[in-house]
Amino acid sequence: MLEIKNMNVHYGVIHALKGISLSVNFGEIVTLIGSNGAGKTTTLRTISGLKNVSDGEILLEEKDITQSSAQDRVKLGISHVPEGRHVFSTMSVLENLELGAFLRRDKEGVNKDIKMVYDWFPILFDRKKQMAGTLSGGEQQMLAIGRGLMSRPKILFLDEPSMGLAPLLVQEIFSIIKDINGAGTTILLVEQNASMALSIADRAYVLETGSIVLSGTGADLMQSDDIRKAYLGG
Repeated sequence: MLEIKNMNVHYGVIHALKGISLSVNFGEIVTLIGSNGAGKTTTLRTISGLKNVSDGEILLEEKDITQSSAQDRVKLGISHVPEGRHVFSTMSVLENLELGAFLRRDKEGVNKDIKMVYDWFPILFDRKKQMAGTLSGGEQQMLAIGRGLMSRPKILFLDEPSMGLAPLLVQEIFSIIKDINGAGTTILLVEQNASMALSIADRAYVLETGSIVLSGTGADLMQSDDIRKAYLGG
């Protein structure tokens, strides 16, 4: 479904991504793990069209989207839930969800998908008229994911969905991510909680200083001594 070929990205003279190649197949959960500054967020931002590629190719369903605008990539089926949630704090929960569907014109379908988001996250229904900025961190993360689903993506990018959340809420968020995937949405996940990420991932890539140094199934990397020492606390 998604294929990245030899992608290089620069911030000025800094070579942030160094010829990375990766793929995400239809229906998979694929995760990127690595330490802070490894290039995980830059990878998602570049695939989403928020950062320019210096060299390489980005293919979505075999279509070259390397030079496509971020808006066109949304139309083609990519949705990006950014690190830090970035909900519209002075707008209501419902208005945030409606903005997630800003490129759509099927009002009936949009209303159906809002109900779907409320089914995934019942607390958002209870808070639908509440300003997003007054929600708890976990509720804002649920809203950010729900907003990302409103464009009916083929592939959903999730950047650090567990950041700042209590352990029990992390478990809940990851359970819902698995359910969303099970309902047919392919997921590319960036996550510092490597144990949780690998536990739900079909496949994983390890990024270090802008390069992919290891890849394999989530289960295999969970058992890797190097991964356990570097990312899993032993």
